[in-house]
Amino acid sequence: MGQISNKVALVTGASRGIGRAIAERLAADGATVAVHYGNSADAAREVVSGIEAKGGKAFAVQGDVRKVDGISALFAAVDAELAGRGLSGLDILVNNAGLASYDGFAETSEATFDDLFDTNVKGLFFVAQHALPRLKENGRIINLSSIVARTYFAGIPAYSATKGAVNTLTKHWAAELGARGITVNAVAPGAIETDMSAWLKSEEGAQNAFAIQALKRVGQPTDIASVVAFLAGPDGAWVSGEIIEAAGGSKL
Repeated sequence: MGQISNKVALVTGASRGIGRAIAERLAADGATVAVHYGNSADAAREVVSGIEAKGGKAFAVQGDVRKVDGISALFAAVDAELAGRGLSGLDILVNNAGLASYDGFAETSEATFDDLFDTNVKGLFFVAQHALPRLKENGRIINLSSIVARTYFAGIPAYSATKGAVNTLTKHWAAELGARGITVNAVAPGAIETDMSAWLKSEEGAQNAFAIQALKRVGQPTDIASVVAFLAGPDGAWVSGEIIEAAGGSKL
């Protein structure tokens, strides 16, 4: 039996990168996983197929997390899928869906700013709000933040601000939901090799990362999934309101 057998998890933005690794890890640990996607239906189905091929349980659900109507549709789909499996409610919510922008302060447009905040903050907020009536006692909310909320990285001020908001919401929700035994934490990655950080695949990019890291290797999505799995499982039951950096010792 896995660490979270008979639990139900929703992972937003789970069709690729860190979200995919988290969905795969939670499924391997025994959870039934709702694999959320925005536009990448084929990729989400591939994640589900891969989980099922290894004996896990998962299903794909679509929703535009930038809009409350899209979030409502997402949860309606989750409810219907769970009902068809004889299940109801959620035990684990992983708020992973997000956008990044590499526009500097002077270059950031209103459209880019709005898109970042609509996805990374508004989406996270209202996904959690919709999850609350479904989230069981002693459940888990795990938000994806970033090391950029703590320390300066050039060229990403708006994105950094969204992750600062994620950290603030994490602490507020932890205080508010603790009476129900629900833990709320954030995981803050550093440089992780995904399609959103293609620069890490070059030798120059990797060396730039190593220059600010204690650990001299490129971080992988599975590194983040391992931390999320700890927080989602029984060993993480006494951790709440924390921002846990998983960044290879960056900018110490």
